[in-house]
Amino acid sequence: MAESSWLERPGLDKAAGEEFLREAFQVLLDEAVRKGTDVTEKVCDWKEPQELRELLDLELRSSGELPEQLLERCRDVIRYSVKTCHPRFFNQLFSGLDHHALAGRLITEALNTSQYTYEIAPVFVLMEEVVLAKLRELVGWSSGDGIFCPGGSISNMYAMNVARFHRFPESRQKGSWALPRLALFTSRESHYSIQKGAAFLGIGTDNVHLVGTDERGKMIPEELEKEIQRAKAKGAEPFFVCATCGTTVLGAFDPLDGIADVCQRHGLWFHVDAAWGGSALLSSKHRHLLAGIERADSVAWNPHKMLTVGLQCSAFLLRDTSGLLQRCHGAGATYLFQPDKFYDVTYDTGDKTPQCGRRVDCLKLWLLWKAAGTEGLARRVERAFAFTRYLAEEVKRRDGFQLVLEPEFINLCFWFVPPSLRGREGSPDYWPRLGKVAPAIKERMMRKGSMMVGYQPHGARVNFFRQIVTNPAVTKDDLDFFLDEIERLGWDL
Repeated sequence: MAESSWLERPGLDKAAGEEFLREAFQVLLDEAVRKGTDVTEKVCDWKEPQELRELLDLELRSSGELPEQLLERCRDVIRYSVKTCHPRFFNQLFSGLDHHALAGRLITEALNTSQYTYEIAPVFVLMEEVVLAKLRELVGWSSGDGIFCPGGSISNMYAMNVARFHRFPESRQKGSWALPRLALFTSRESHYSIQKGAAFLGIGTDNVHLVGTDERGKMIPEELEKEIQRAKAKGAEPFFVCATCGTTVLGAFDPLDGIADVCQRHGLWFHVDAAWGGSALLSSKHRHLLAGIERADSVAWNPHKMLTVGLQCSAFLLRDTSGLLQRCHGAGATYLFQPDKFYDVTYDTGDKTPQCGRRVDCLKLWLLWKAAGTEGLARRVERAFAFTRYLAEEVKRRDGFQLVLEPEFINLCFWFVPPSLRGREGSPDYWPRLGKVAPAIKERMMRKGSMMVGYQPHGARVNFFRQIVTNPAVTKDDLDFFLDEIERLGWDL
């Protein structure tokens, strides 16, 4: 009887749950949104791992906690997390917070559906179709296909898999045994996901041919031609070329028309990794950077980066209209994709991807686009370019700051040379000592919590800073503070 009575009542307290949500949303608004975007607050409250474990009390126990304790847990999670929406967070290719996109993310979480069939995600199946069509239109295609993916790395892997299937349809069933030794080509500056994808797909990293680049990090089409000829001479079968629009460190854009000519000459699949640089297509002033992208067979584009959509929002776009994605990845699971449903089953798009459950990633971009319009998104892109131009001029004007190269995109790469090293460029220890400056400044800024910016070595170049502005909340004052703070933190090094 006791068990029967227990089953007659809901297993949770809806009223208490809604009250907790109201209070949790207030914590979210106060601590993450308001304080997280306030320049007077810290970007991060740095703690070493052991201290952070103790502060958070991460242990999971047999009995639950009271709502007051849980709300304090929420505050702690926010307090000790990095505020990527802060106007002085410049550490990644993504930053900032768009309130409309955040609303879309919250609605996505509340509805908790999987975007594989029209029957459980009717709104989002139609919405994804519209958003992908708009992205393809900006690429320059009037038709095509596509899918939202869990990140740009996966988009690049999908491109390799689809290209292999297109060239060798039997590979889907027979695997690598049915294939010759494949060869794919990408620049030395390309994203590491190309190497990872080749390993994951069984192509092998030895069969990734890295093509030479010029001094700005752009692939040289003539070098691509030579690499293809070398691969053929060794008995390999070229099938795929990946160009990059917006390399991760230098922000370089490969010459797409020249690469497309080589691909066309050899009958190779032409993929463009525009995960970072694709959003420049929205701006009439800057879309020339991607001239020739309409000649690609596939494109990867991450709106979650430059457009402040929020993680994650990554589109894989195809020019193909023959159903290649479905044929390459489809498995026809009969418990999901029944052919005798009462509606048009072509709207059951989930079989286009190796995933089963698939997160809704279109709503946040759609809602942002509805709020800002294409013109508003273009202004956001142009503002980022304008800030980078301002910073570049300031770097050139200030003592102790040295550009790595003039920025083509919004990647601003520079060294800070402390007074102890100025005028010593000819000394044998100059570059090794300069290479230690950026890591030391980075540690100081994080312990202080004043801002965050990335650094890295690059080829023969020692560590330098890579500054990125994508946050529309950033102002000129934030950028002046950024350069002043670099100087303050590194003056005595």
